[in-house]
Amino acid sequence: MRIFYDSRTGNVRRFLKDCGLDAAPITEEMTVDEPFVLVTYTTGRGQVPRKTQAFLDKNHRYLYGVAASGERNWGRENFAKCADAVCAMYPQAELLLKFEKRGTEKDRERFLERVAALDEGISQVQC
Repeated sequence: MRIFYDSRTGNVRRFLKDCGLDAAPITEEMTVDEPFVLVTYTTGRGQVPRKTQAFLDKNHRYLYGVAASGERNWGRENFAKCADAVCAMYPQAELLLKFEKRGTEKDRERFLERVAALDEGISQVQC
């Protein structure tokens, strides 16, 4: 399972590095032709970042899971709301995790467990 990310302040990149994952940053021009998980940040009051949306417009067909970073000071309703927005646009994608800033050790454990379970499920379907 490939992991792609978008990070404005470096929190998402550091989260994935702390997870020990080989994740690739997205570009608007990038084309993906295999199952992937997207980890991104939330901008404004819950909007999907422009570059993230451009990437998804081209590649959503292979999107299987989403995680997003956010800040709790935006309130419970808006916390990491980007993940909710992406899952609403692409219902095949599973919401894996919402985490604050660069996440905690527990967040990283949950994320790794959920990605592994998602990957296992995809592998069983493809066999």
